[in-house]
Amino acid sequence: MRVLIVDDHPMVIAGCRGMLSGQSDIEVLEARDADAALEAHASAQPDVIVLDINLPGLSGFELLRRMLKRKPDTKAIVFTMNDDPVFAARSIEHGAKGYLAKSEDPAQFLKAVRMVAAGERYLSNQVAQKLAFFDQKHGANPLEGLSGRELEILRLLAEGKGMAEIAHIMRVSYKTVANSCSLLKRKLGARSRADLIRIAVENKLAKELV
Repeated sequence: MRVLIVDDHPMVIAGCRGMLSGQSDIEVLEARDADAALEAHASAQPDVIVLDINLPGLSGFELLRRMLKRKPDTKAIVFTMNDDPVFAARSIEHGAKGYLAKSEDPAQFLKAVRMVAAGERYLSNQVAQKLAFFDQKHGANPLEGLSGRELEILRLLAEGKGMAEIAHIMRVSYKTVANSCSLLKRKLGARSRADLIRIAVENKLAKELV
């Protein structure tokens, strides 16, 4: 089994390798950005991909979308610091087969990899419980009504990217980004781009806080 770890933090990759060490049937591959991940996805054809949402430049959401477009049966686990049910729900909507918070018991990592490799889905009890009560807390998180594209634009704004740069990263037109920003302001009650950035930081979308 080939497992591709996609994360820009060397210590996280080393930790993943450590959690899979001793598994004679598992070969660990690694990529530290989206370009390297797409190349490994095409050349090595990993059985399972473990990826972070917050990658430099392209987010895990967009990376997953491109992988699934190329290979619809791609099996991916989102592995992130964020255990908010909003992000778990968006990950599942984007085609992830599993969602695992980095704060959870390391023993769950191997379990998640093997379950997803076997064609099953994986959600930790912690995340599953939060999702179960997600509808009851409707409105508690201002980001819960946003699409994956809107979350991605908000994250990139919080990282200091301009609209032209965001359009280039996401491979969409400048007008699409501008229209999305206008819609984001209405949805989030923001008056300016600075307000959008503040909301993103408060909800831990900015990379340095996740």
